[in-house]
Amino acid sequence: MANLSLQQKLKDRQIILASGSPRRQALLTELGLPYRIELKPVEEIFPDHLTPKETAEYLAKLKANAFDHLKDSEILITGDTVVAIDQIILGKPKDKEEAIKMLELLSGRKHQVISSVFLKSNQKSCCFSATTHVNFKSLTSAEIEFYVNTFKPFDKAGAYGIQEWIGQIGITGIEGSYYTVLGLPVHLLYKNLLQF
Repeated sequence: MANLSLQQKLKDRQIILASGSPRRQALLTELGLPYRIELKPVEEIFPDHLTPKETAEYLAKLKANAFDHLKDSEILITGDTVVAIDQIILGKPKDKEEAIKMLELLSGRKHQVISSVFLKSNQKSCCFSATTHVNFKSLTSAEIEFYVNTFKPFDKAGAYGIQEWIGQIGITGIEGSYYTVLGLPVHLLYKNLLQF
């Protein structure tokens, strides 16, 4: 159940979640706020010179900018998640081979997951981000192959879902919010919605 003060604050507002991510949808549902899903196609292209955090924020804002006609009562939520290692951004893999390469790169190392959220209404907007550091054990080729073939992580930045088999057997530790890795830093969303 959502905090009564947040429910009270948003009682006359309609929340639009502009995300096809089942993980973001589930997390927003668990926050206890009613919302509807509305998607608009956006080509996720970003300038090369951006840092991973700037990239996630840029893409979250880009998705929000696709909505130019909000009603006064509506609050739009968009988000983007990037996985980064050595300042290299890993997006969603195009195919099996790219997914395998990404997991080989992450194997035995620490990487960052940055999730950004953009809130927009007719009155104002804000953007915020959270970073979580994730440690992977050294993954075997068989483990990587099994995961990619079985779970087909082509809709996930970095080619993995922390809540799936690869996360259960491969992640040895995280520093930061688990929910950031899932794609929605719920603690920051809650805080920012209270102030919005």
